[in-house]
Amino acid sequence: MENNKEKYIKGLIDELKNIKYIMPQDIPNIDLYMDQVTTFMDEKLKSSKRYSEDKLLTKTMINNYTKNELLPPPNKKKYSKEHLFLLIFIYYFKTILSINDIKALFEPLVEKYFDDNPVVNLEEIYTEIFVLEQEQVDSLTKDLIRKMLKAKESFSTVENEEDKDFLSMFSFICMLSFDIYMKKQILEKMIDNLIKPEKNDTGKKDTPKKDASKKDTSKKENETKK
Repeated sequence: MENNKEKYIKGLIDELKNIKYIMPQDIPNIDLYMDQVTTFMDEKLKSSKRYSEDKLLTKTMINNYTKNELLPPPNKKKYSKEHLFLLIFIYYFKTILSINDIKALFEPLVEKYFDDNPVVNLEEIYTEIFVLEQEQVDSLTKDLIRKMLKAKESFSTVENEEDKDFLSMFSFICMLSFDIYMKKQILEKMIDNLIKPEKNDTGKKDTPKKDASKKDTSKKENETKK
């Protein structure tokens, strides 16, 4: 991996520390109409866009989330602070989880914590998770640098610098992709465990087996009667 590309990747990694998040205190205390919701999300998360013309959240998306029961319907066409917390979670989840998986996670979340007087409200949940995620940035940054250096050392026997540079970069991309793949597998299994009953290896629910001795006894009794 040539020095220019290494500096470029290190620059990308350093930017992780400057990613703009929606702070808990940034959420408006008043209910918003849909246009206000999309404007708010677009403004607060614009730094995470891949392309400037990308739409982070549209009216169609919000309507689909409501239709698919990820999001409770608005009250008189207005969305509360609780709606916004859920929309932020959806924004991050949808890049790695299916709509059905998000719905499975949200059902207990909405049922228990969306009401007016829950034991723990969504703002407290969002704030707690926000702190946990902020604490992850440093360890994630170190892990990315470790992977980059490991990739740089790969294909050491390749003499052509252009080939070695491409293969090192490809190695780094593969390592990151594998990391995401493994974590996605764990996520899906955890969600499956939340929503599905225990099954045996064949995928069927376990059923009690008949007592073979009782079967043999009844057979002998029938033969005796004959």
